[in-house]
Amino acid sequence: MEGVAQEKYQKNSKLLINVISILVPVVVAVLLAFPNKVELGEWTKSIPHVIGTINTLTSFVLILGIIFIKQNKIDLHRYSMMTAFGLGGVFLVCYITYHISNPSNRFNGEGFLRTFYLFILITHILFSLVVLPLVLRALMYALTKQFNKHKRIAMYAFPIWLYVSVTGVIVYLMVYQLFPSS
Repeated sequence: MEGVAQEKYQKNSKLLINVISILVPVVVAVLLAFPNKVELGEWTKSIPHVIGTINTLTSFVLILGIIFIKQNKIDLHRYSMMTAFGLGGVFLVCYITYHISNPSNRFNGEGFLRTFYLFILITHILFSLVVLPLVLRALMYALTKQFNKHKRIAMYAFPIWLYVSVTGVIVYLMVYQLFPSS
């Protein structure tokens, strides 16, 4: 009976992961599409700096996580990855809060820099859609101690997650630091 219960749990977990992986981007897209912004106060204008910091910290703890697992420091790896996951949740709340209350900033660079920015931005967005189900599955496998499956999916999830985090920092730097709106 234990095998049947575990199988049902896995099936339900995968269904939940699939629902979350579809629902989160759809909800974000719907919220971003609203033409009228919600007035939450002037403080929301500083949220991009918080988001840039979150992406920087996420990149850092992801790198620590991979270093720790290669050194067989399982507890430190787990702490790093759970920190990165928690930062992802805080990022999502900040991102939604900013975009429902402020218009998106436009990139002001030109020429090659604009092409580079658009490439980074588009790949950042596309990979952010791909990484969510991978990270959720990797987390599920780790929590259920299915470490072979965890390792297999983490081989794909980790570099994509790191790419999304690092390109998030690059987008932030290009839009808010290097080429800010006038």
